[in-house]
Amino acid sequence: MTMWVFGYGSLLWNPGFAPAEQALATLPDYHRSFCMSSIHHRGTVEKPGLVLALDELAGASCHGLALSVRAGEEEEVLAYLRERELVSSAYLEKVLEVDLRDGRRVQAVTYVIDPHHEQYCGGMALERQADIIAHAVGGRGPNPEYLYNTASHLHALGIQDAELDWLTERVRDLTA
Repeated sequence: MTMWVFGYGSLLWNPGFAPAEQALATLPDYHRSFCMSSIHHRGTVEKPGLVLALDELAGASCHGLALSVRAGEEEEVLAYLRERELVSSAYLEKVLEVDLRDGRRVQAVTYVIDPHHEQYCGGMALERQADIIAHAVGGRGPNPEYLYNTASHLHALGIQDAELDWLTERVRDLTA
């Protein structure tokens, strides 16, 4: 059975492994949101940034990319993803069904936000998100870079995300 990983943020442009296959995919009942305070990768404890997470919401859907793992590389890829994504335990690792654009339904390793974790900050106004993103820097670089890379890769895939588009324009204004 093929191992799949669902990408909706940085996994779109930096999966950290060479997928055997990529397919546009939809995850039901979750939405992409800057609802996780970043104290490692895109901010610090003193000045947190924001990163995307999947926030559970009945009836919502998140469009992203399903990445299949090459046979024999499953353990290595899973270890890498756990080290990267579970650094602060704010994400929960789940295996969820995603619908591929070609009609297949697959089980995919998916990292979703733990709404009870101290880094959860769902429901924040977009203007506040833009202000935080515009001024944060973490171990993996400036927070705006994360936003811009994600937004540009969503556009390249033909995926529309009105909130990310608004945030991109606003953060560009704030950092100009």
